[in-house]
Amino acid sequence: MQHFSLLDLSPVPEGQTAADALAGSVDLARAAEGAGYHRFWLAEHHNMPGIASAATAVVIGHVAAATRSMRIGAGGIMLPNHAPLVIAEQFGTLATLYPDRIDLGLGRAPGTDMATARALRRHMAPDDSFPQDVQELIGYFGENPDAAPVRAIPGTGTHVPVWILGSSLYGAQLAAYLGLPYAFASHFAPAMLEQALAVYRSTFQPSAHLDRPYVMMAAGVCVADTDTDAAYLRSSQLLAFARLRTGRPGKLPYPVHDTGTEIPPAVMAQVQQALSCSATGSAKTVQKQLRGIIDTFQPDELMVTGMIHDHDARVRSFQMAADILTDLRRAPVAA
Repeated sequence: MQHFSLLDLSPVPEGQTAADALAGSVDLARAAEGAGYHRFWLAEHHNMPGIASAATAVVIGHVAAATRSMRIGAGGIMLPNHAPLVIAEQFGTLATLYPDRIDLGLGRAPGTDMATARALRRHMAPDDSFPQDVQELIGYFGENPDAAPVRAIPGTGTHVPVWILGSSLYGAQLAAYLGLPYAFASHFAPAMLEQALAVYRSTFQPSAHLDRPYVMMAAGVCVADTDTDAAYLRSSQLLAFARLRTGRPGKLPYPVHDTGTEIPPAVMAQVQQALSCSATGSAKTVQKQLRGIIDTFQPDELMVTGMIHDHDARVRSFQMAADILTDLRRAPVAA
């Protein structure tokens, strides 16, 4: 493992506002930079009361301005919602303001419900143009001549690093074909992780962007002084995910000691499966769990994420995770 990074959804806790969430993201980013995280990514979601990062490029700029050296990026931008030129201009501007610090991860899903997707897109194209859109977008970041009919300004010549995000074989195949780095959303959809990484690594074609496969996988993390404390803090994320699965999305719930009183067993089974690529507990427990994840999948980079209602506890969890990941990065991979 070369690096460890952090994915922030800018969660809006119950009893707080979107302004609180965005301020929390800035504070968390500063702490993450001090703790040694390599990247800090934000994700595009729409029509979700509990997530404040819908205008992802705007939030990235806000976080980049508040930090100094850590890479800041999108994990990701849902490209079907946008014209490639618009995203090229947005991230070209960010890369111009913050040179060599901006990443652009691209996803194929809408990041929302279908009614909101229609409101975002204004039309629903029958054909999947994602591969063509990705290549068009990358082209705008290249060295385009003045005579080119369409250029991204700013954008041309910035060479913003582009990643393909995915939770299935589709993204793995596309990233390998285009010779791009690949990030797998195993923090909420781990079912095809092993197969997708195998496909990506075995079919990767070197490109001008990358000469060998580079895999980042995501994992949930929640660290506290004791296993019991960590389970209590993590209950907010379990509740939020269960409510989303049952059509009741909302702000990040207050933690509870017994999630079984709110989440039916069948739903809890789905939640536990979706969030199974995770590490929760004391530092000792989390170190053992993360070691197992790293040894099993051998990512080039591990991106951790986690939603905790109490901001201070969330910051501390990621700081404790950074200490653990620093030690694991130095340790040899198990045979």
